[in-house]
Amino acid sequence: MTPAAGVTGSGRTPRPLQVIAEWLLAATHLVRRRLSAEWAAVPLYRIVILDHPRATFLAFTPRDFRPVAVGQGRTLLEGRLCLAGDESEIGLHGDPWDRPSPSRRFAAALHQFSWLPGLLATGAAGEREALRLFVTWRAEFERLSPFVWGSEILERRAFNLACGAHRMWPHASDEEARLLAVMLARHARRLARIDGPDIRRAGQLAVACIGAGALADPVGGTLLRRWLPRLARTLDRTVGADGGIASRSPQQGLELLYDLLTLDDLLSQRGLAPPADLSRAIDALTATTAFLRLRDGRLASFQGGGAVNAQHVDGALAQFDPASTGSTGNGRGGFHRIASQRIEVLLDGAAPATGPFSVSACDQPLAIEVVCNGERLITNCGWTPSGPLPEGLRLGSGGSTATLDDTSPGRLLTGLRRAGLGARLVRGAATVSAQRTETEDGAWIELQHDGWLRSRGLIHARRLFVDHRTAELRGEDAILAGTDRRRPGIVPYAVRFHVASGVQVSLARDERSVLLRGVSDQGWWLRNDAKDVVLEPSLICLDGQPRRSTQILLRGAVLPDGDGGRIRWKLTPVDPGTEPGRRRARDPGALPA
Repeated sequence: MTPAAGVTGSGRTPRPLQVIAEWLLAATHLVRRRLSAEWAAVPLYRIVILDHPRATFLAFTPRDFRPVAVGQGRTLLEGRLCLAGDESEIGLHGDPWDRPSPSRRFAAALHQFSWLPGLLATGAAGEREALRLFVTWRAEFERLSPFVWGSEILERRAFNLACGAHRMWPHASDEEARLLAVMLARHARRLARIDGPDIRRAGQLAVACIGAGALADPVGGTLLRRWLPRLARTLDRTVGADGGIASRSPQQGLELLYDLLTLDDLLSQRGLAPPADLSRAIDALTATTAFLRLRDGRLASFQGGGAVNAQHVDGALAQFDPASTGSTGNGRGGFHRIASQRIEVLLDGAAPATGPFSVSACDQPLAIEVVCNGERLITNCGWTPSGPLPEGLRLGSGGSTATLDDTSPGRLLTGLRRAGLGARLVRGAATVSAQRTETEDGAWIELQHDGWLRSRGLIHARRLFVDHRTAELRGEDAILAGTDRRRPGIVPYAVRFHVASGVQVSLARDERSVLLRGVSDQGWWLRNDAKDVVLEPSLICLDGQPRRSTQILLRGAVLPDGDGGRIRWKLTPVDPGTEPGRRRARDPGALPA
């Protein structure tokens, strides 16, 4: 395996100039954000900008295609509010707004109205309770505040309110009905104007259009005509031709798809043709979401996206026709797949997002996820911006890939630059190459990235082969010298594999082979020629909650003469009755509350 052609330098802006540019841009963003917040606090802004002309009536009902958690609504009717893995006892017809929240994640979900769809699904009693909670919320939080009216919380609350307002309308008094229309218009106008991050801009404009589309004319029609062209231009920048979203997060792509499906259905209700860019984005995101769903039904967990459960993925793909996608030999959105009947591998074969779209990017080039016989065995930690995992898992140690001297190629912004620009990833791998080959016996893919070329003069290369006949996955990870042939001295490295939740991990007596056994009790051997094999604790996120797990580390070291920088490994099914003695790692389980 040799360095890929063209991987001879990072191609990045010189560091001093880049740092100065980041400082200036951060300062500009901070000043603009401060001025925007001050202007939003002025009553004249709300009266003239957000409430004029005044909306008076709801005419259409946006449809939320996401699965509904009816159980959450029944629990709320009983006086218990369960959100983001936490619980608050508010009592029957209690007030959740006048008490402290168990966590910031709970508070965010509360003000996003994430409880609203499940509550409305319980019937008339839930609809009346939802109206009561909306009226009490409005009395407390009508004034624009940074947290409650922040871009992300505002976006989801506006969506839930737009889809649920018609269910509350029949139970409302004349004054409450007026408040519903006025507040929905205020949410939509604020969302269309707020200085939110670029990574969420397409979703924000889509939800603003959904809020406007629910309102009767002339207000609804006027706002739609103004905002739909803006959304079309934003989608053109956010969703690539191959369906890859600019942030490269599968989960963010799925959630944007859901919002666009709702908007498309609403435009149909109003008898309006959707913009061409909207239809293109829906088709592209649908095909890519299907591509990024593994055989266990869940979404792949890469680049700030989690392993979304199968039911939530199915809701977006209900009308998907696999025959309409064409060939996926070159992958989608920078991700690639090689598979046989029993084993499936999805891998990240592109550089992480840069600039404003990198605020949720993960610096884990060439990371993989592996599903065997429909069970996920090897995964990534699944860090997400709103999830419970520490932010350090955005870096190399949070992915099933190689790390050099326990470091990651890039780093996260801190201090003033982070305050102004967000938690951007900077100076990660700039060039990632991937080449796929199909043969009768199986599928090859060879990848390289230059993340350590500038700092260490080294390249990480990964070669994977899925054998169709033996159902084996064979891998080789190599740390190679770049074209300048620098000799960095002895450099330790590790190839790590994060084990999925519920998979038992055992180390054989030879201290080298590792046995993985899923819930089906089918065993798979991970054999290798590493000098040192270690099992260590790990954390992964599943269904929004942290789970204890195990990571397998295959350790090696690059010597000054370039020797030692190569580890070969393979994952192969266990034949019944052939397991040698082994030592079992601590069983993973849910973290305590």
